[in-house]
Amino acid sequence: MIYGYARVSTDGQSVAAQVAALRAAGAGQVFREVASGAKTDRAQLRKVLAALDEGDVLMVTQLDRLARSTRDLLNTLAAITGRKAGFRSLGDTWADTTTAHGRLMLTVLGGLAEFERDLIRTRTSEGRARAVERGQRMGRPPKLTPHQQREAIRRREACKESLTEIGRSYNVSAATISRLADTFTARLGVPR
Repeated sequence: MIYGYARVSTDGQSVAAQVAALRAAGAGQVFREVASGAKTDRAQLRKVLAALDEGDVLMVTQLDRLARSTRDLLNTLAAITGRKAGFRSLGDTWADTTTAHGRLMLTVLGGLAEFERDLIRTRTSEGRARAVERGQRMGRPPKLTPHQQREAIRRREACKESLTEIGRSYNVSAATISRLADTFTARLGVPR
């Protein structure tokens, strides 16, 4: 079966032209949606993807009706091919997984997207390494100030209170207090 998916961004727009084009191209059932393309969780798109069976085809009038970005498009196409279904865009003839040429083009796009993800990952890790070299601390900020950390360690080493009691007084868990001695003692210069 050929399913159609028609989407407009605002209530003032109409899906009628898309529905007519999809029906003329052979769509037996058309799923209609009024939602921004930036939204990744669209109810009608979820329904049409769930309805796809092996050999079915999902058809749109243009790629921008299905996805806002290359990554979103590739994720959606992966969901379609995962159900052993095909995909066709009426306005973008190269985007047709029912033909060998279309599959080739989408494979090339997928390779470019993977390459882009690797570049982003490399740049991010290089930036993180430079920040650490500059002395920038990575991760979440500590829940306790250096003074509170020293005081909690002192109270812990005095062994007059349980970790839970100390943690409760600072509104943190006992595990946080337990980690303090191991993690911060050397840095803060508190003798063990």
